[in-house]
Amino acid sequence: MPTEAKREAVAELREALSSSRTLIVSEYRGLTVKEIAEIRRALRKQDVSYRVVKNRLLRIAAQDTLGEALSPLLTGPTAIAFGNDESTTAKAVIDATRAYKIVTIKGAVLGDRAISADAVRSLASLPPREVLLAKLAGGMQAPIATLAGLLAANIRNLGFALAQVRDQKAQSDGA
Repeated sequence: MPTEAKREAVAELREALSSSRTLIVSEYRGLTVKEIAEIRRALRKQDVSYRVVKNRLLRIAAQDTLGEALSPLLTGPTAIAFGNDESTTAKAVIDATRAYKIVTIKGAVLGDRAISADAVRSLASLPPREVLLAKLAGGMQAPIATLAGLLAANIRNLGFALAQVRDQKAQSDGA
């Protein structure tokens, strides 16, 4: 029979799952409570929450939404990082757990898709979303700027040619 505390824990997990776009699952076996608190503190600065969860309660909370993607990652002692920006969350988790060689990243869930631990490391190496959007905007703007330069060059060259014709006429009239 589920207790009231377990119902509240499942409700909190459902809330965290619905408000997060990125979930990074790690195994914390061998860490002390103090070390987990240090990881949490480091991640909190990056707007990422890190929770040690019971696998069964998380499966119940994710049953309706992310159950299929999340269930294979829930083995052994599990801690989950909840975040909203994929690359920032992955980078923050890897940076925060780098000092603790015991912590292993099992994988992640982005949206409703599961990715492997190697994909999480690749995701962490990406630049932040704002930088990627700026590069995209620059890439889209470059051809337009080139076209504007080419069109302006024709008009500018026509102006130079007319100025030379004027100067030649002035010289021939003066001579």
